[in-house]
Amino acid sequence: MAVGRWHKAIRVLMLSVIIGGMVMSCGSSTGNGDTGNEVSADTVAHPLPDTLRVVTLYSPTSFFYYRELEMGYDYDLISRFASDKDMKLHLEVAPSLQSAVAMLDSGLVDVIAYEVPITSQYKSHVLPCGVENITTQVLVQPKKSKGERISDVTQLVGREVYVEQNSKYHQRLINLNEELGGGIIIKPIDRDTLITEDLIAMVSDGEIPLTVVDSDIARINKTYYNDLDITLQISFPQRSAWGVSPDDAWLADSINAWATEESPRKARAGLLKRYYEMSKATPGLFTLNFSGGRMSAYDGLFKKYAKDIGWDWRLLSSMGYAESRYDSTQVSWAGARGIMQLMPATARAFGLTLDRMSDNAASISTATKVIASLDNSLKRHVPDPEERKKFVIAAYNSGLAHILDGIALAKKLGHDPQVWDGSVSEMILLKTKPEYYNDPVCKYGYFHGRQTHEYVKTVYNCYNKAVKQIQT
Repeated sequence: MAVGRWHKAIRVLMLSVIIGGMVMSCGSSTGNGDTGNEVSADTVAHPLPDTLRVVTLYSPTSFFYYRELEMGYDYDLISRFASDKDMKLHLEVAPSLQSAVAMLDSGLVDVIAYEVPITSQYKSHVLPCGVENITTQVLVQPKKSKGERISDVTQLVGREVYVEQNSKYHQRLINLNEELGGGIIIKPIDRDTLITEDLIAMVSDGEIPLTVVDSDIARINKTYYNDLDITLQISFPQRSAWGVSPDDAWLADSINAWATEESPRKARAGLLKRYYEMSKATPGLFTLNFSGGRMSAYDGLFKKYAKDIGWDWRLLSSMGYAESRYDSTQVSWAGARGIMQLMPATARAFGLTLDRMSDNAASISTATKVIASLDNSLKRHVPDPEERKKFVIAAYNSGLAHILDGIALAKKLGHDPQVWDGSVSEMILLKTKPEYYNDPVCKYGYFHGRQTHEYVKTVYNCYNKAVKQIQT
């Protein structure tokens, strides 16, 4: 698969589309159903291309990099279609939906593998195809007992609801407030300060009481914060789907027919579970108790293999705690396995076969090889060896690519690119915001940086406690 980059020429096309009067807005996924297109007469006769040219957008639903792997619900599904039809996949990542539609309009791509709203505004430019997705805006609230939970929009009267200022959520609350005769206490937040994902985390942490987001974004974030309730819908449904040019009805028919086959339907069910249901939070915390003079049952292994990289074994062990809580049977939503939660592709690259990934010695030994490789890659960016360990630990969790983006953002925004805490760690958090992950200095797009931000903290909290209580 080839991944292309956006080029300047398309900006002219983009401008012409905007001038033409199109009003664009981002779509979303996770509904059910088909687009309902009928099969055109030339579908059977029209051959599929050798290479399928696809455009998508960085987002938590469509496409992102995780531990150097290309992932995302829409990306995985369109990859499956191309593979099933013996086509090579050439992927472009556009900075906005306007850009993606302009690329389709100009014939630079064949398919938008991103949920384009099915509205009259797009009708002359985009022919919907594949599975039709249906989303609504939902209230995000703490999970409570049935009697305490807000279960009707009328119960929002007198409540504070925080939303991004001037966003579609803000506008919906204004309209809803008018429908109810007033009383909702709307708290708009400046987008430069916080965005939707930040607000969801703040509801989970108890910092704010309520917010509003699209149901697909809510579902994905609930896999990080299981203490949230997202059941109350506050808007009408929005239909969306992939899109092709109206001139390529034959391609839409091929995608529609494929989507109804049993194997793709099963694959889609698996992807929905992976991205929208499986927990992405780290395994449940347990109280660290070093009173017995050891960190875990695997102290001997951590001591043995930490010598290979010159690390304090207690720091390496702390990574094992943060990754799996020392549970070798753990398998993450992304497929990471074993006590050190290695991705299968990473394990293979360092000589560890899938059948040995749950072997504790093999997992820890391979992890030190990964750490050594990351350390070598980061030396020129972070010369201080102790400070560099924080960057290495972060890169182990997120993949090196996002850490390099964080370093680049720190340089551009006037922060110290050689310091993790309060500098590059904060840049990682910015990679959920389009204005930052679409910045030219960022090469690897969207990332849910909060997880890595907290991961480094967890590792060092564990390590600092161990230093006080456990002998080397």
